[in-house]
Amino acid sequence: MNARWFSLSRWLGIVGKEFIQLKRDRLTFGMIVGIPVIQLVLFGFAINSDPKHLPTAALIADRSEFSRSILAGLRNSDYFAFIGEAADEQQADRMLAEGKAQFVVSIPADFSQRLVRGERPALLLEADATDPAATGNAIAAVNQLAQTVLAHDLTGPLAALAATPGAFEVRIHPRYNPEAVTQYNIVPGLMGVILTMTMVMMTGLAITRERERGTMENLLATPATALEVMTGKIVPYVVIGLLQITIVLTLAWLLFTVPMQGNLLTLYLAVLLFIAANLTLGLTFSSLAQNQLQAVQMTFFFFLPSILLSGFMFPFRGMPNWAQVVGEVLPLTHFLRIVRGVLLKGNGWSEVFPDAWPIALFMLAVSAVGLRFWRSTLD
Repeated sequence: MNARWFSLSRWLGIVGKEFIQLKRDRLTFGMIVGIPVIQLVLFGFAINSDPKHLPTAALIADRSEFSRSILAGLRNSDYFAFIGEAADEQQADRMLAEGKAQFVVSIPADFSQRLVRGERPALLLEADATDPAATGNAIAAVNQLAQTVLAHDLTGPLAALAATPGAFEVRIHPRYNPEAVTQYNIVPGLMGVILTMTMVMMTGLAITRERERGTMENLLATPATALEVMTGKIVPYVVIGLLQITIVLTLAWLLFTVPMQGNLLTLYLAVLLFIAANLTLGLTFSSLAQNQLQAVQMTFFFFLPSILLSGFMFPFRGMPNWAQVVGEVLPLTHFLRIVRGVLLKGNGWSEVFPDAWPIALFMLAVSAVGLRFWRSTLD
């Protein structure tokens, strides 16, 4: 098979050369092995559409054996994990707004008295329904629990109450997204996904592009410091990011009628911080990579866990503890809480700050790494 149009020896030589080149490119080899492993681990262990042990606060005004049985039943259902007791309604509202609690159970002061009289009293279950997938199964469990949770208490003279269809009533109050509109959760989250994808990708190619084009030497010959070069490259992309957010916000309001309860200035300040964090990460990837292909591979390695572990596609609290720890490191996780909190809950800066400072810390850490490797390229 040594015809003029095809030679087996030449073809085998090219195939062997490609394998040798892949062997020398450790990052590409890491992608070949790493992507299947990451996807298998994340989808197999970290993704859970039935979240349990959701943080729940209690607002108890009736301290009777009936209240204790109800709280114990909720805890035993595995859907509710009580994190404390709210002092008043204002504190309970704040815990929901800040995302510290997914549910608040309120039992009124006259609950036991009305229960004994057979008046079928009501307790209130308030739910943070910004992500409908995170609360649906828990709410369904509460409705079933109400039928049996007081079976051991309603005995003797109270046995007749147990025979009725529910000795008490559970009133569900889904807040922030009462109609469980999926777009209200997904569309704000897309802001963070779009910024992560575009900002990291564009800046990730910035330095490697100049290196491949041969213009890096000219840049290094200037008196500009590493900090000046990095910040100078970031500014144009900041404008691009703000333009993207403005477009998404406009379309979200016009096409999907996403409510905008909070202050847009607060949102844009958080957007600026998030953009800066992603841009510094992209420049760090660009400093580490030897070519544009490696920069794209690094970007993909970061983008995949960000999508799966941030709470964008699947409920964050449904993931195992180790996955939540990894997710807390990612800027997208905190930005999703900020943007959904501002748009759907009307959160202000005091509620935003607990998720803003981790983004700033991430940016500073990544900047330090980028500057260190940028200096090493000057040699």
